[in-house]
Amino acid sequence: MPIEERIREVFARVGVTARFHVIDVATGDEVGLNADEQEVLASLFKVLPLLEFARQVAAGQLDPTERVVVRSADRLGGWGTAGCADDVELSLRDLAYFMMSVSDNTAADLLVRRVGLDTVRMLVAELGLARTRIIGGSREMLASMFEDVGAATPADFAQIFPTLSEERILALRALDPEHTTSSTPREMTRLMGMIWRDEAGHPAACAMVRELMTRQIFWTRLGSGFPPSVRVASKTGTLPGLHIEAGVAEYPDGGRYAIAVFARSHNLQTRRIDIDLAMGRAARLAVDHLRAAAAS
Repeated sequence: MPIEERIREVFARVGVTARFHVIDVATGDEVGLNADEQEVLASLFKVLPLLEFARQVAAGQLDPTERVVVRSADRLGGWGTAGCADDVELSLRDLAYFMMSVSDNTAADLLVRRVGLDTVRMLVAELGLARTRIIGGSREMLASMFEDVGAATPADFAQIFPTLSEERILALRALDPEHTTSSTPREMTRLMGMIWRDEAGHPAACAMVRELMTRQIFWTRLGSGFPPSVRVASKTGTLPGLHIEAGVAEYPDGGRYAIAVFARSHNLQTRRIDIDLAMGRAARLAVDHLRAAAAS
């Protein structure tokens, strides 16, 4: 059975359709399903402001130890500083750490403000990511969701959202790649490849991004498909019915494989361990195929 059909079956068994791309960072050999179709980035977007931050640090334009105070008006909800009850003071580089390790929306918003959203858009253009569209960051995405459901505050949203029909949820702009920040699997693996080959900026900047991507605490998606000897550096993205992750699997023998998986489910639950594990299985199948082909 062709590798693409084997991967399609993995996703079909858990009831999702997938946009998927895996590429050997060194050779360019690839495996893909719908790899050029546009899809929502959700929190995978956070890799881009991280890269811009790292580039500005490497260029001496930003001091990574610069202090930032996270206040109640800054909080967007979720993990990390976003869930703190009191003001928190920390450095820019610690904002970057929280943004990548626990996908802290507030940290991401403050870091985007500091490096500049327009600068992130210019970075995307400089890297030639023509299919990557930056509508906004975490704040803009959440604001669109509040507006779409008629919520004025996070508390309002928490009350309203559970009462919404599936049709109403699926109509949210945040779930539509034409109306929110979006890209394609192929462009995300291209971005990962450039970071891992030190082509996305100064080598020190690329190294910072690679190191912070290893700090993510969520391991049930791509990481679940590989043995402990393989280092997986990645970033997730999650919205109702959307399960996303992109990163690089690094083998002890030097093999490096950029992976991007975008899985859409008609079931709008965000906690689906079966989908997470299927993402890891599909990634491993593709990487095993590429490694076997290279060895033959």
